Amino acid sequence: MTTPSDSTVPTDSTVQSDAEGPDTAGLATTSIPTTTKGLTAEATRRRTFAVISHPDAGKSTLTEALALHAKKISEAGAVHGKAGRKSTVSDWMEMEKARGISVSSTALQFNYHSSEAPDDTINVINLVDTPGHSDFSEDTYRVLTAVDAAVMLIDAAKGLEPQTLKLFQVCRHRGIPVITVINKWDRPGQTPLELLDEISERIGLTPTPLYWPVGIAGDFRGLLRRGEDGAAREYVRFTRTAGGAKIAPEEIMDADAALAKEGSEWETAAEESELLSATGQDHDQEMFLAGQTSPVIFASAMLNFGVRQILDTLVELAPPPRERDDVNGKPREVTDPFSAVIFKVQAGMDTAHRDRLAFMRIVSGVFERGMVVTHAQTGKPFTTKYAQTVFGRERSTVESAFPGDVVGLVNATALAPGHTLYTDKKVEFPPIPSFAPEHFSILRAESAGKYKQFRRAVDQLDSEGVVQILRNDIRGDASPVMAAVGPMQFEVVAARMKSEFNVEAKMEPLGYALARRTDAESEVELNRQRGVEVFTRSDGVMLALVSDKWRLQYIQKELPDLTLEPLVAAAD
Repeated sequence: MTTPSDSTVPTDSTVQSDAEGPDTAGLATTSIPTTTKGLTAEATRRRTFAVISHPDAGKSTLTEALALHAKKISEAGAVHGKAGRKSTVSDWMEMEKARGISVSSTALQFNYHSSEAPDDTINVINLVDTPGHSDFSEDTYRVLTAVDAAVMLIDAAKGLEPQTLKLFQVCRHRGIPVITVINKWDRPGQTPLELLDEISERIGLTPTPLYWPVGIAGDFRGLLRRGEDGAAREYVRFTRTAGGAKIAPEEIMDADAALAKEGSEWETAAEESELLSATGQDHDQEMFLAGQTSPVIFASAMLNFGVRQILDTLVELAPPPRERDDVNGKPREVTDPFSAVIFKVQAGMDTAHRDRLAFMRIVSGVFERGMVVTHAQTGKPFTTKYAQTVFGRERSTVESAFPGDVVGLVNATALAPGHTLYTDKKVEFPPIPSFAPEHFSILRAESAGKYKQFRRAVDQLDSEGVVQILRNDIRGDASPVMAAVGPMQFEVVAARMKSEFNVEAKMEPLGYALARRTDAESEVELNRQRGVEVFTRSDGVMLALVSDKWRLQYIQKELPDLTLEPLVAAAD
């Protein structure tokens, strides 16, 4: 990919660091494009993506490895052993550190020069990091409304797992093209062909490997780079580093040298690569962008094998920022005046200041720190004096940003996920859907004397989307019901209510397992049914909570005229 020529196109990122941190060589403030051509060029060189996976597939490790290859950090943040493991740089909550999980979303921006691109082409990579724990997958669902592509990370031994399947369905629903990375090839696992068959059969994607492993799972030697006809273009041989903490050295060989080096292992890989071509599993860019195929790369994030190939593939194949339809179906072009959508709100990231950060994805135009924008939902002006990029606990001030970039706005108390910011003529983007909860709990304050703080805390956490808050006339405001994708979200609510609002909360699980959208016409009859209760969510949507899928199936069969519509990412 080449960047269109324009005198205003910078060769460095527009992020200026506030504080000393890891290696940020190449990051500097540069001129801002003033022409449509310059703005198009800035959008063209950007790639905004997220990694989707089941827990323990290696997402946090891959995030570290990508940052390492981009020289954003000097050493991987995880010590790869049973003892002494420390948290990755993208994990900041105390809960994350204590349990070794990721439950929050942050964003990492870095410059990257692909080995395939001309020397003067520098791409800007926006990696929107997401929770790795399935209990917090609603954060991941929201992030998928803000990206242009996704990397689907699969454990070589376990194949497609439930959380990966759910997240893939969200990608399919939103038309997000998916690049597949089969991770942990340094450990015993399934055969490559078995994994490809599973992808094809279970999710209907045609896998089109770009790189094929040399050496079976557990004996990862390198990657055969496939040509258009399946023939081997070259062999990339990796060398391990101590603990996988540094970039793995690569040795590039032609086919003859690879055969001499690897013998039968190379022959097997070359034969399998040609077999893939014979069955039509070669990359087609149009089919990839249409969501019919998925490029495949084999890797070991822990050893940093195949990580450069992932970045090169993102730069070469993933789409740059494109137009987005507003609520009226009219496309907002990247060259239109500034507009952005809020996809995530996070509080408590800086305990010293108790701040609240709203993450926005820029859809069009140029963002400049300090500019006054309009909040579409209220019509009120909003000053962007405090604009930052955030990755883990590291913060950098953003002076300017472009379509595809993710910027955090500090103390944005009026902003919520799905809100729109704009300049010039009004634009409003469709709201972000609330996703299907599977766990429900009554929330009460331990002390009646702290009811005001309790209400304020509930409203705050509801607006951030930490949980969905449901109410009905029977239970009243003093006992709202929390609805969440996973039960650990309730632990976050309790911890934050205590630390940020000084309120002790009591929680009582409710015996429901499913939620379906309903309406006022169906409410009375549904409330008469055993194992069903109707609530209203804060956004006015009516939800029927049902005890189990068999009860749901019975009601749908006996009362087919009642409204019971599935939500996004609903359980079967």
